[in-house]
Amino acid sequence: MTLSVCARITHSDFVFDVDVAWPAEGVTVLFGRSGSGKTTLLRLIAGLERPSHARVHFRDENWQDGGRWVPLHRRRIGMVFQEASLFPHLLVRENLLYGYQRIPATERKVHLDEVVGMLDIGNLIGRSVNQLSGGERQRVALGRALLASPRLLLMDEPLSALDTQTKRDILPYLERLVEQAGVPIVYVTHAPAEVERLADRVVFLRDGHIDRVETLKHTLSRPDSPLFNDEGVVSVIEGKLGQKEHGLTPFHVGEDCFWLSAPVYSEGAGRPQRLRILAKDVGIALFKPESTSLLNILQVTIERIDLAREGHVLLGLRLSGGQNLFTEITAWSRDRLDLRKGLVVYAMIKTVALAE
Repeated sequence: MTLSVCARITHSDFVFDVDVAWPAEGVTVLFGRSGSGKTTLLRLIAGLERPSHARVHFRDENWQDGGRWVPLHRRRIGMVFQEASLFPHLLVRENLLYGYQRIPATERKVHLDEVVGMLDIGNLIGRSVNQLSGGERQRVALGRALLASPRLLLMDEPLSALDTQTKRDILPYLERLVEQAGVPIVYVTHAPAEVERLADRVVFLRDGHIDRVETLKHTLSRPDSPLFNDEGVVSVIEGKLGQKEHGLTPFHVGEDCFWLSAPVYSEGAGRPQRLRILAKDVGIALFKPESTSLLNILQVTIERIDLAREGHVLLGLRLSGGQNLFTEITAWSRDRLDLRKGLVVYAMIKTVALAE
């Protein structure tokens, strides 16, 4: 079961030409710089663009092909944009139920109480839309889209209009939605941190064309990933949070354990999470240091050594459970320690944080 799009759209200064397909499940992120064609692809999927020569298929349904074109409301798509676009004359409850009431009872997949609990908006139900913060408005918009029981959920940079702290506040709700809603999601962003936190796979676009489609795990395993353009190479490691000990929160990755000192939401304990570690924050030792203030020291195996920027190399390390960890060190350190593929060493990690 896939979602596939084939289309060519020509403007005076831009040509959009794609032929792409990916599994119609989980979270697929459309990633690229502004003007790369992300929103155009999303609008084609939604049926908001109707070029004469285009094909759009969702699972076993033909949404557009030749003379056939299925309008947005019959595609049963939920949409969330940069701005929440709530109805200002309706209360939050009425906004939430707007699409729900128009769906036959037999076709409703989720109900008001479930969505209210999922997004933690019970205290907002009786409010006017004008009384909501930006983050609260987006949570209500997400709830309204879900209550319409969509077969596909499209999100066009839903966090881009929010400040940094509000983004951090709302991301856990997006994660919960992804985990519990069971609806395939296509998510547009140019923010690598959102990709690393939410994606199952990434569709890379550039200048109106598809560069490649790959799983998040694959794109994070190659040092030339476009996700690394701004901050350098990043490791994203999947695991589960434990209960606090000594004021620190353990993050379990198989037999390995990372310790987090930053504040962590208590309701995250036991749930799958992603850890984000910059390669420049990881050092290497041939033997396990015994007297150090560093808490995160893990035995790893060197799997690859690649050239990075001038005078530096990137080491691809393997944790005991098989996940990847990157470190960037100087070429001089590589030679001085005689580092090579297959060698077992110790990774010393300065800063560890949940992906946010």
